[in-house]
Amino acid sequence: MKMPLKEIPGSIVAPIGFMAGGVFCDIKKLGTGKGSNKGQKRDLALIVSETPATVASLFTTNQVCAAPVKVCVERMKSPTAQVVVVNSGNANACTGKQGMADARAMVSFTEQTLGLSAGRALVGSTGRIGVLMPMDNIRAGILEAAMELGTTAEHANRATEAIMTSDTKPKQVAVEFKLGGNTVRIGGICKGAGMIQPGMSATGARPAALPGGRAPALHATMLGFITTDAAVDAKVLQAALNEAVASSFNRITVDGDMSTNDTVLVLANGLAGNTPLVAADVNRRKSAFSPARLRDLKIFQAALNHVCLELAKKIVRDGEGVHRVVTVRVNGAKTIQDADAASRAVANSALVKTSWHGGDPNWGRIIDAIGYSAAKVVEEKVDIGYSAPGSKKTLWSLKRGQPTKATFKALCAAVAPKEFELHINLNLGQANAVMYAADLTEEYVDFNKGDVTDASSLGG
Repeated sequence: MKMPLKEIPGSIVAPIGFMAGGVFCDIKKLGTGKGSNKGQKRDLALIVSETPATVASLFTTNQVCAAPVKVCVERMKSPTAQVVVVNSGNANACTGKQGMADARAMVSFTEQTLGLSAGRALVGSTGRIGVLMPMDNIRAGILEAAMELGTTAEHANRATEAIMTSDTKPKQVAVEFKLGGNTVRIGGICKGAGMIQPGMSATGARPAALPGGRAPALHATMLGFITTDAAVDAKVLQAALNEAVASSFNRITVDGDMSTNDTVLVLANGLAGNTPLVAADVNRRKSAFSPARLRDLKIFQAALNHVCLELAKKIVRDGEGVHRVVTVRVNGAKTIQDADAASRAVANSALVKTSWHGGDPNWGRIIDAIGYSAAKVVEEKVDIGYSAPGSKKTLWSLKRGQPTKATFKALCAAVAPKEFELHINLNLGQANAVMYAADLTEEYVDFNKGDVTDASSLGG
């Protein structure tokens, strides 16, 4: 829905009552791989609410998931939290019993350091898989970060830097809007550049279908942390996050790889003082329903959608070696599942992605990917075209399975920009899907292949 939505500075500390900080504690030892070659980059962050906050979450559906994901899933049995401790440089994945003990130690030590009761901390990690955590460094980092917490944009910047791995740019956003007569803010940070095709669920389990019959996304690491001073019931917050992520983080791909650590957390501390958004307001049959309250729910949802989508797009734009970003839009599919399958097949095809990099409008590779996907496809009905982002003018290269009269020169010009949209119409139904995708470049291969004779070249 359209509404007054103002972007503001501060990201995760823009909402009232939130603090953040980030420090360097040498989690990934200098000289031991990608990330450590950035020198003393901050590698541990704290995000803290002054008061207990309602929390909602989504986690990777990879069947091999990291210890911090498992610990968070355990802790989400209580929908209240107050702090998130996050590290880069080590994924704490495939680390067995010791990894679980370390993840639990991270949350416990954070709670003790901040004087919080047990169960108030959540944890996230990103980095190389299969390496045990340097817990002495972690504890020192938590102590230092706790002393440097603050509410300025610089404090948010430090936390953002601390969660980055192969990212080249910080990813932050914050918005301000009204709920009733109260000013409310939502802020967020995220990280991710490689091992990107999230497909998260609330429990980490792969659902048969998402609410409304939508197909689930079968999926380095993406982590997203969102704060808001809105007063929101836990069930409402979780439902809002489900919807926002389904159309943002779960619709991006850089390389088609699902991480062991993908996590999105939202904390809502209610300090904006708005009339709380509660589950009863969602259902028109409940006596608590009022048009004004339903409007507030829609406004909050639209704002959260905006924050999540802006962050998700920043991940694709900063993908490892990425030169071009392509929005793949599939329309006219027979089912939602078909639309999803076709869009993902195209977005993850190595041949399609390399042609994007070369500026080659190779519709043959595109229709090939559509054809081998799980979607129902009739060759004689497929349309393929290109447009500028958000433009209603499409240059069609294929209509009803046959080449159009569009010249090769014109088609090349359509795919030359750094960002463009690819339109696919299967002409078989009403279902549609979108993916935000990236090209595949020499730089991506060079970055990720590493050199086994040089430890500093090896990535996560």
